[in-house]
Amino acid sequence: MSGGGLWLPNNPLMKRARVADSREAALDYMEASIGDVGRTTSRARKEAFVDSVDDFVTTAEKYGVTFVRAAEYPDYYPELPGGRIGRAIEVKPLDSKLLGEWYNTLRLTAPLPIKTDDVWLIQRAWSTLAGFRRGARLVFRMLGFVLTGKRGVGIGAAFATAMFLATVEKGGAKLWLDSPVEELLTDGDRIVGVRITRDGRTQTIGAHRGVMLAGGGFDHNTQMRLEHHGIEGDSSGNPGNVGGPIRLARDTGAAMELLDDAWWGASVAGVDGGDPSFIMGERALPYCIIVDQKGDRFANEAESYVDLGHHMLKHDKDGAYWIIGEARHAHRYMRTYAIDPRKNKALAAAGMIAKAGTIEELARKIGMEPGRLRATVEHFNGFARAGVDDDFARGKSAYDRYYGDPTVVPNPNLGPLEKGPFTAYRVVIGDLGTKGGVVTDEFGRALREDGSVIEGLYAAGNNSASVMGRTYPGPGSTIGPAAVFGIRAARHMASLG
Repeated sequence: MSGGGLWLPNNPLMKRARVADSREAALDYMEASIGDVGRTTSRARKEAFVDSVDDFVTTAEKYGVTFVRAAEYPDYYPELPGGRIGRAIEVKPLDSKLLGEWYNTLRLTAPLPIKTDDVWLIQRAWSTLAGFRRGARLVFRMLGFVLTGKRGVGIGAAFATAMFLATVEKGGAKLWLDSPVEELLTDGDRIVGVRITRDGRTQTIGAHRGVMLAGGGFDHNTQMRLEHHGIEGDSSGNPGNVGGPIRLARDTGAAMELLDDAWWGASVAGVDGGDPSFIMGERALPYCIIVDQKGDRFANEAESYVDLGHHMLKHDKDGAYWIIGEARHAHRYMRTYAIDPRKNKALAAAGMIAKAGTIEELARKIGMEPGRLRATVEHFNGFARAGVDDDFARGKSAYDRYYGDPTVVPNPNLGPLEKGPFTAYRVVIGDLGTKGGVVTDEFGRALREDGSVIEGLYAAGNNSASVMGRTYPGPGSTIGPAAVFGIRAARHMASLG
C-alpha cells in the first residue's frame, strides 16, 4: 500500500553513483532533525541504523532485489547539518506475475509500474514540459510491460513483490496468511514461541532463537486511537493494523514509547466509511492554501506532512480544515484526491466540497465569515506576488520546492488565488500509520521498563517505537528502519546458534 521508498543514508547505490554522503553526515543529520526524545532515539540506535544500511541493501540484492535511487528526492529538512538530496531508494518496477497465485493476496493501491520520482512530476504533466515527458515515460514503461506479457507494479507493490520473491521463493521461508498470533509463549522470562489460529484450529509454534513482531501499528483500532491520540483517526494505513502485536508485547512486560504519535499528515476526508485521501504534493503547488474553519492559514502548506499534521493537532485537534484552490490549481495539476468522480459526488453531497465563483461565495458555502477569508487570500496573494511567504516561509526549503512548479515565478510554491471558480475540499488530520510501540535496543530486542532485555522477543516496523522519534527525516523513514532493524534482529538471532 505504501510509496515503497526506503530512507537509507550513505547507501551502496549512492556510493556507486559517487554521490557525496557519509556516516558522519548521516548521524549529524539524524541528531539535528530527530534529537533525543527517549530510549528509542538513542545514539546507539541511530548508529546501528546507519551502520547496517549496507548489509540490508547488499543482502537483498544477493537474493535478487533490484533497487533504484529516488535521485532528486531531498531529505525533509535538507538545510540542516548533514542534509542531502537523493538518500531514498526503492525497488525497480517489476513483473508481479512472478508471484503466481500469491498475486491475489497483494493489497494494491496503484497497480502501475510507477516510481517515486514519477509522482511529483506527473502531477504537473499538463503544465510543464518535464511533467509531460515523465508522464510519457510512464506510459511507455506500462506499454513495455504489457507488450511483453508482464504485469508491471511499482512503489509499495514492487517492494512487497520483490521481498516475497527473495524470502519465500529464493530464501525458502514459509508464509502463512490468516494465521493471527493469539499469545506469546514463555519459558520463565524467555519467549519461546507463539500460539496461533490457522484454518480454525489452534497451533503452537516453537521458536528456538526468537520471535519477531512485525505486524504494524494500531492505525485502525479506534479504542487505542482514542486512548493514545485523543481522536479516532483518519488513517491511510493498512486496515489490518489494529495493534495486536503491541498488546501482546505489553502483556509480556515490554516498555512502550511514542504511542501518542503517528506518521501524521493532512487528508481529504472519506465518506460513508470510505478511505481518506492522503495529500502529498498537491498542497505544495501554487494557487492553493489550507485554512482553518475561521479562514486563517496556520502553517506552511508545503512542509513535511508529519509537521503539517502536528501543526493541525496543535492548532485545533477537533476543528475543520479546508484546502482551497483556484482555477489554475484545478486545471494545471493532477490532484490525486480529486480524481475519482464518484468520490467527488459523495463529498459534495456530504458538504465536504464546495465550489463558487468568488471567494466570498465560497466562504458562505463552507461556513466562514466572507470578509475574513477574503483578507486571508489577499494577504497570501501579496506573498505570492513578492515570492516570499513572510508568515510561514513556504517555498524556502528545497523540500518545498521539490513539489513546486518551476514555471511559476518568483516562488514555485506560491501562486495567487485570483481566478474563479474557487474550490474547497474538507481536510482532516490523517496519517500513514502509527509510530509508537515496543522499545527495542540496537539489535531489535524488546526491552522492559528497567532496560533489561526480554530474551527471545524482537520487534521492527510500526509495532516498535521509531528511531525517527517525533519527526520524519526523509522519504521512506518508516520502511527504511523497519528493513534495517529487521535484518539486524535476524543477524542477532542467527548468532545465538
